[in-house]
Amino acid sequence: MIYFYPVPKGIKLEELEVYRVAMEIGEIVWVIVDKWAYFPKKTLGSQYVEAADSIAMNISEGYGRFHFKENKNFCYYSRGSAKETLTATNKAKARKLITEEDFVLLSHKLDNYFRLIYGYINSIGTKSEQ
Repeated sequence: MIYFYPVPKGIKLEELEVYRVAMEIGEIVWVIVDKWAYFPKKTLGSQYVEAADSIAMNISEGYGRFHFKENKNFCYYSRGSAKETLTATNKAKARKLITEEDFVLLSHKLDNYFRLIYGYINSIGTKSEQ
């Protein structure tokens, strides 16, 4: 059996567009939540930041794994964290904690992320018999 790895040799994690977009999402959420008052920051805010940061961290952890199946699993975790971030974004909007401009920005970033993560997951190698 031959195992094909997720990215060609020489491509760094930081060069993956899906990773860069995930990093941007985490930073945008951090800046937004940092401005909130104590109660919203403690309740919704801490989970919002954790979910948003987890998007890139799971891509990174999967990228560092040996087997392609582990990489895919961490991409699925990343996608789950992005769904959680999307829900938190909607809750923040409903509670008037986020501006319309930031809501639109994050919505577009998350849409782009979902498009990229599906492509990345599909590009990750498969087991093949020789």
